[in-house]
Amino acid sequence: MDQQVSGADINADQVDYWSGQTGEKWAEGQDKLDAMLAPFGKAAMEALDLKPGDHVVDVGCGCGDTSFELASRVGPMGSVLGVDVSAPMLQRAGERLGDAALGHLRFAMADASAFGFEPEGTDAVFSRFGVMFFRNPVEAFTNLKAALRTGGRLGFVCWRSLDQNMWVSLPREAALKHLPAPEPVNPDEPGPFAFADAEKVTDILRDAGFHGIVLERFDTKVRNNGSLDEVTEFVATMGPVSRLLDEVEGEVRERAIDEVRDALASHHDGQALRLNAAAWIVTARA
Repeated sequence: MDQQVSGADINADQVDYWSGQTGEKWAEGQDKLDAMLAPFGKAAMEALDLKPGDHVVDVGCGCGDTSFELASRVGPMGSVLGVDVSAPMLQRAGERLGDAALGHLRFAMADASAFGFEPEGTDAVFSRFGVMFFRNPVEAFTNLKAALRTGGRLGFVCWRSLDQNMWVSLPREAALKHLPAPEPVNPDEPGPFAFADAEKVTDILRDAGFHGIVLERFDTKVRNNGSLDEVTEFVATMGPVSRLLDEVEGEVRERAIDEVRDALASHHDGQALRLNAAAWIVTARA
């Protein structure tokens, strides 16, 4: 794995965030997270219409689950470069790669918004929930477009609005019954719901030089396997709600977690938690 973080100053806050405790937690929860997010990644891959022999960049590859799937789809005549800024998650991806011994897959610790990709050396750029964290998205997508050959494809999946994503809004509203209200989110700031507005996404991609831009709705349920206690612990320690809970401790935190557990109970069938999720599948051409 290449140990380089190109352009780290551009997204320094994201580099620090994903290489710290959050990245470590995501690496530890890799199996459960990948299972939850797999349907979204597969839908975006289907829209990207990969061919054997394609050369692909996987933006925000995390622990490598999507990169391995991409490598399977393009075959040994193709190649996949997975890039991410999270050292803990890339370490996990590297461990998995060592087990798999795939010659056409490699990982780089890099900021995709500024990384020096080979000009016009890529057939497709893919991302599963990795592109909403760019500090300057137009510059980032301009850099990714430069990596694509003429007519190359861009395909990614990003979350729609918070209120359409019950997997976040339900536990969040429950926790906030006992926690201080957070500062209002600036929609232009990097974050999981930064690409919720379809017009905004279209403008970003158009300004970066892409054409043939299509956004399609993808609605499903996020499945979180385990007992009610297990999924409550997972929600409390991973993802957006955990950031709220990390701000408090003691009895206040325990009351908030109990409230989250009660809110999740009616959506748990004894084996798994299932909550509505809404995303965009976005495709475009260079």
